[in-house]
Amino acid sequence: MTDSVVKGTAPDGLLDAFWEYERALMANEVETLDRFFAPGDETLRGDTSGILVGHDEISAFREGRDGAVARAIGDLHVRDLGNDRALIVAVILPASGGRGQQTQLWHRSSTNDGDATWLIEAAHLSVPAPAIAASIWRVVGSPLVTGSVDGPLVGETVAVKDLFDVAGFAVGAGIPAYLAESPRTVSHAAAVTALLAAGAAVQGIAQTDEFAYSVAGKNSHYGTPPNAAVPGAIPGGSSSGPATAVASGQVSIGLGTDTGGSIRVPASYQGLWGLRTTHDAVARDGLLGLAPSFDTVGWMTRDASTLRAAASASLGRTGRAAVTGGFAVAPALVALASPGVRDAFAAALARLAEAGLTEDLVEVTLPDIDDLHEIFRTVQSAEAWATHGEWITAHPGALGEEIAARFAFGATVDPETRSFASQALELARERIESIVGNRVLLLPSASSTAPSTTADADTLEQVRQSTLRLTCVAGIAGRPALSVPALTVEGAPVGLCLVGPPNTDIALIAVGESLA
Repeated sequence: MTDSVVKGTAPDGLLDAFWEYERALMANEVETLDRFFAPGDETLRGDTSGILVGHDEISAFREGRDGAVARAIGDLHVRDLGNDRALIVAVILPASGGRGQQTQLWHRSSTNDGDATWLIEAAHLSVPAPAIAASIWRVVGSPLVTGSVDGPLVGETVAVKDLFDVAGFAVGAGIPAYLAESPRTVSHAAAVTALLAAGAAVQGIAQTDEFAYSVAGKNSHYGTPPNAAVPGAIPGGSSSGPATAVASGQVSIGLGTDTGGSIRVPASYQGLWGLRTTHDAVARDGLLGLAPSFDTVGWMTRDASTLRAAASASLGRTGRAAVTGGFAVAPALVALASPGVRDAFAAALARLAEAGLTEDLVEVTLPDIDDLHEIFRTVQSAEAWATHGEWITAHPGALGEEIAARFAFGATVDPETRSFASQALELARERIESIVGNRVLLLPSASSTAPSTTADADTLEQVRQSTLRLTCVAGIAGRPALSVPALTVEGAPVGLCLVGPPNTDIALIAVGESLA
């Protein structure tokens, strides 16, 4: 810091405040940093991930990170703007190399005791981007695997969730200990092969929540990928890495899986199109599964046309049935959403009605939602333990606490309970089919907007439980479910979910376009 050269004339006390702030930043003294940012709802902080508005939002972001990157300060360019305001543009020298800059608008105001103090009203940070963001990617190429020279997906790039086989690379499933023991695969997963054959290139293998057993996107080993649509919020999981890679513009297609909402939830949280396909419509060869009764393959994109192209290349002759019925809404499902999401959903339905798109909309009463969720939870947990329990038992401590607890519950499901739940699953599927029929069921893709990365465990669990009650219906029915980025709550995206009849995957995208 002492080697920095000040260029320009600084008003009295400004540089002292700047260096005190810088010292607190390197020491991660959150209270001191909060004190230096001006109070109120108009204070700004921006970086490459987005803009935070208001002192409280900035403070929450700061509490949710581990601290700033170690750095030194190069030249300081100071401009006295008059009226007790000054601009500082500082050259940033990260310890990891490269150069960046930090721009701060300071304002001198009087305290209650009459003293003057300098506060930051707006700040923007630009630092060298890492070659590979470890929270998003496990491995990246340029590209990692080239696709066919001909086909409808030429020019498209894919982030592959770290559950699919990519020839020459091991599967890590979001767990370092699992990756360390996994052999290199010798062939591509069927879903990867389909995209490559259509001309897409695999850009890299993207992170997932541990064994894909989460809808949050917080990985205890590799970190939490940023939410490209809502700064300071979780990205949604378990297809978190591919979702963020798509939402941030690093690739055009995210290849993921959806067991309990792992495509629909990150798509909802980050404003993407996301399709969970009809169960068994896309081959799961070369995929490390979680719960076979519900595991599906799907994709996330920034637009409907790219999603249609990816789905068309992968579904073959399946998934091409027409949507011949109208629309249905289950009020008991919508009631599970937060007030803001319910209002946004109701407003969307009103707009669609005004446009004459939902004249045949009917309300339906599904089986008890709590019962459906319990059936789903029991079968999923038992199958997850059957799939991974042996490895988990042999590797104590390899999983984060929350994921370990979910597997621990699965270990307690005895064969009789599992058999009973499987029978109940078949009955529930038949019941949903008889109620919804050939209609498209409309509901929110998630129960809320993306929670903050600083949300406590109880809040995240409450959001998870509400969301799973929404998402489990498609899983139980084995139906395709499309998340359309059609709703917003206080500027944050929420998906409008369309659960269609079986094998209407392609047609469902067209319906989603008409509603969007």
